Amino acid sequence: MQITFLAGLSLIDSTGLAILATTVGVLLLGFAATFWLRTRYRSLQRDLHGPGAADGGFAHPVLRNVVRDASEAAQRSGDLNTQAIIEERFQADLRPMLLAERFVRAATGLVIILGLLGTFYGLTLSIGRIVQLVSSDSSAVADITQGVSQGLSRALSGMAVAFSNSLVGVLSAVLLTILGILSSVSDSRTELMVQIETYLDRALAKAPQSTSPALGAGLAVPGNFGEAVARLDGAVSRFEFALQSFATTTRDFREFNAHLKDNVQRLSLAFGDLSETLKAHTSALRPGPRV
Repeated sequence: MQITFLAGLSLIDSTGLAILATTVGVLLLGFAATFWLRTRYRSLQRDLHGPGAADGGFAHPVLRNVVRDASEAAQRSGDLNTQAIIEERFQADLRPMLLAERFVRAATGLVIILGLLGTFYGLTLSIGRIVQLVSSDSSAVADITQGVSQGLSRALSGMAVAFSNSLVGVLSAVLLTILGILSSVSDSRTELMVQIETYLDRALAKAPQSTSPALGAGLAVPGNFGEAVARLDGAVSRFEFALQSFATTTRDFREFNAHLKDNVQRLSLAFGDLSETLKAHTSALRPGPRV
């Protein structure tokens, strides 16, 4: 079988060989990128759990930057989104690794596309040579036999290009899929990010009680937090007293309105009585009819 495959490869032209070489190159790059990423992520995990974890003195810059950003965010506000900080630092400091990870994810589809490209190229080449053979005009029998033999050889070379590229593309896709199942770089990165987030949560929780100056410098929280809470408590107490005073004033004003209403009603009754009295006196003062 190996001899037959090598004989088929000998029929492939330069373009078909270039497509095959590109497919194999993508396969090898996918394997190399996978192992390189796994090694880098393992190195970051060892550094995270190494001796530098106690005071934030990591060997990798990305871990130091994550600790610094988390410390600054904790000083600005108490609401700390460690996941967003880690993702931002990974995007800024690990661009080559993220690019290699995207290449690994796309390598399986890329080798399949290259295999299909070689297949269609070989079929197109083979069909074109068969059409050229059928449409050729030969006068002698010997020339016809020789032309048919050479035409079939060229047509079979096109078929060799097609099926060789298909075979190599599918085989490369299978190998890359198995590698992704056994060694997923995305899972390694996610595991590393979860471990960093856990480290930050624990370190920030211990930072107020910690006596280590390096950790206090790397993961500090506001020192005047108790004073700020006391001022806030005082402001809340004053606001509550103001609300109570306002409620008392409102109640007194409501009582004043009730008394004012009673006084107005009494004035209205008094004016009514006065009006009746004035009418009676007016009637009495009118001159009577003349006799």
